[in-house]
Amino acid sequence: MQVGQRLREVREAKKLSQGDIEKRTGLLRCYTSRVENGHTVPAVETLEKYARAFEVPMYQLFIGTEEEPSRVPHVLRAAGKGKWFGSTRKEEKFFTKFWHLLSKMKERDRTLLLAVAQGMAKRKR
Repeated sequence: MQVGQRLREVREAKKLSQGDIEKRTGLLRCYTSRVENGHTVPAVETLEKYARAFEVPMYQLFIGTEEEPSRVPHVLRAAGKGKWFGSTRKEEKFFTKFWHLLSKMKERDRTLLLAVAQGMAKRKR
């Protein structure tokens, strides 16, 4: 499912217009239209704005259920609750970018990366 299609479904379920979303997020309604129609893919930071505007956890922008899946990354859970992933904006951007890149990797490569990180963390400096 494209994220734009899901954004439209959530917006309509909340009985919000694109104009309402513009007021809540500061994103132009023409931008929301482009996203909903699949012409533009929003950045993670933009998806966080939509989640806050809809007052839902960010994972609900990707799946069609109210029930939280068992393995939802913290960044997706927290976005709809007004919390940040990381204590500073810089950390939030770093972890969001890292999470995005991890989501593109194969499971085998993520496992290898985790093993390397664990080995580096155990090393004495």
